[in-house]
Amino acid sequence: MAKRTAKDKGTGPDMEALRRHIRLKGMDYLNDPNVTSVGIGRKNGTGPICLQFTVRTKGETAIETLNTARIPEAVEVDGVRIPTDVVQRDYEPSYEIVEPGQLDDRRLRVDPVRPGISVSHVGGTAGTLGLIVRDRATGAPCILSNWHVLHGAGGAIGDRIVQPGPYDDNEVAQNGAGTLLRSHLGAAGDGALARIAGRGHDPSVLGLDVIPRRMARVDLDDRVVKSGRTTGITYGIVRRVDVMVKLDYGLLNGPQPIGGFEIGADPDRPAPEGELSMGGDSGAAWLIADGDAATDIFAGLHFAGEADGAEDEHALACYPASLQKKLDFVLDTTAPQTEGMDTAVPRTGYDPDFLGLFLPEPGLSTALKRDAVNFDDGQTIPYTHFSVCLSAARRMARYVAWNIDGARIVKLPRTGFSLDPRIDEEHQWGNELYVGNNLDRGHIARRADLCWGDVEEARQANRDSFFYTNIAPQHQGFNQASRSGLWGELEDHVFAGAQVADLRLSVQGGPIFADDDITYRDARIPRTFWKLIAWRGEDDEARVAAFILTQADLLSDLEALSFEPFRLYQVGLEELGERTGLDFGDFPNADLIEHPERAGRPSAAEALAGPRGMVLEIRRVEDLLI
Repeated sequence: MAKRTAKDKGTGPDMEALRRHIRLKGMDYLNDPNVTSVGIGRKNGTGPICLQFTVRTKGETAIETLNTARIPEAVEVDGVRIPTDVVQRDYEPSYEIVEPGQLDDRRLRVDPVRPGISVSHVGGTAGTLGLIVRDRATGAPCILSNWHVLHGAGGAIGDRIVQPGPYDDNEVAQNGAGTLLRSHLGAAGDGALARIAGRGHDPSVLGLDVIPRRMARVDLDDRVVKSGRTTGITYGIVRRVDVMVKLDYGLLNGPQPIGGFEIGADPDRPAPEGELSMGGDSGAAWLIADGDAATDIFAGLHFAGEADGAEDEHALACYPASLQKKLDFVLDTTAPQTEGMDTAVPRTGYDPDFLGLFLPEPGLSTALKRDAVNFDDGQTIPYTHFSVCLSAARRMARYVAWNIDGARIVKLPRTGFSLDPRIDEEHQWGNELYVGNNLDRGHIARRADLCWGDVEEARQANRDSFFYTNIAPQHQGFNQASRSGLWGELEDHVFAGAQVADLRLSVQGGPIFADDDITYRDARIPRTFWKLIAWRGEDDEARVAAFILTQADLLSDLEALSFEPFRLYQVGLEELGERTGLDFGDFPNADLIEHPERAGRPSAAEALAGPRGMVLEIRRVEDLLI
């Protein structure tokens, strides 16, 4: 277990003595009807270490009317006077669900299951899958979440667990994800384990993309981050430790003392709409944060937040080690367990005959062949419905070629990013490139393009699309600028505006590497991307449209929020070949910018002629020559 060093060690009171005092006297304090918790904090938020009490009502009126005792100004602990602090604050378990919102990936059925998504007892509502862990005795993969998420007042060991929770999808018959294995509600925390059955599992946390491998006992002022079903990614600062809180779990279970620590909002990383947590976030795992990035250190399991109407935003979490002793689990540090690379669906890659016409991958020069990462006897790596030509020098795709069957598209939720286990890690940029900056993990072959075929085939393609070999670093503005929005929808616009035989497209695309691409974290970040879209018209002739989206001058300062706008161009294949160094000579007479009459715009030929070949700036959908 990773040990977090107390920031006040050697300069303040004996923390172990304070912890022993709370363990021995905490329940006595909570017997007071007005006291809601006691823990170790800082007086007035920033002062010296103290014993901090929270009460429902503060002031002389409360003392007179609630039969409550006055909290002394100091408490003697092992012969040392420790100051106290009194704050008006109340808590409630985070199982009260907020009003329904738009369904997102966290609230959909997901396979493999992973931390950060909706889960619940079959008779419950919806909480958060906190972590994927292992049963210590059997090694079986398990879901870790709260008692009140996986067990609840009416539950029993062996009950069915569903993902998503019934609040998010009431078709519970098809959403089984496992069975309740063990649970605990008491001073050690609010937690439960469910053994996973009928689903794959991915231990990486949704949105944070780390696999927790260590556990911590947090200290005051530690920074933490969580991924929850309702509020997503939020950041906080530990402001009280060794808290004993009294929570009301309803008629059957009543008030319960729960141990843990308290988290306040991080002013440097404010939560969306100011909500650190909301109903449905119960069970989310708090991880130690390093700036904007999550570490692999499990800090606590979220179980409660402020009561309705409270202005002070805060959350409560159980200590991992305490729950571990009660639930007998170990962290799952393995790679995602899905059908993965071992599957009955063959990975045959890009099909050049997919359209009924021969449309091969681009040709490589001798130098580019030497740079390509070899796979078996070839220079491209096959996946489900796409192939990747991976640059060894740049550790990212030089190009990706993929097929789209628009008549057989299957809509599936997102999954987690991962390295391709078939390829040496030295040839792939992973999560280390993307944390704590303005870089997005940009799919080269769109996930939605690849998810087609029968359901299992589509699921495999969906998972394959998240291998880092299909990902390129793109500034966040890449997907925000108006014309880059067109870029992400080019395939859709071809389907909508062209006569596409059999609703099938073949697409190729990737970054354009340049010698002056800036270096960041040892990676060179491409400023420009290209895409080629091919289809068979109703006259059975091939049609090709090629595009370039430039990021020139955008990445001069990765930390800056201001950047130049993107420019989208439709270009001729000769121009595209000059810029990429690739050979597109196997598309004779198919290029629409060279033959605009095939797009119904014969008058465009003269207007498009330029000193460097055919180039058309695309400012709106109507400008597309398709």
